[in-house]
Amino acid sequence: MALTETDVAFVAKLARLHITPEQQPALKHELNQVMGLIEQLQSINTKGVEPLAHPLSVLHDIELRLREDVSLPTNTIAQRNHLMQNAPANADGLFLVPRVIE
Repeated sequence: MALTETDVAFVAKLARLHITPEQQPALKHELNQVMGLIEQLQSINTKGVEPLAHPLSVLHDIELRLREDVSLPTNTIAQRNHLMQNAPANADGLFLVPRVIE
């Protein structure tokens, strides 16, 4: 399936990318290459192939290093305020983000 320039413009809009008309042909070519790779991967018969937890588990047994699932102590107000200094917008200790659903 080859993408058209209309498809490229639509994908760019969804990704909130501003692309110039000069950039569209190159982006179209790159996206079509990616789509070609996806088609190649989808054409491979994977029936009966078990998923791997780790790529090297084909060669030898891999033991996953998992940490204990424990809660961390609650930060103090001073620590929270220090961390929130980098936030572009915040209120009452919460990050404020722009609305994305119209």
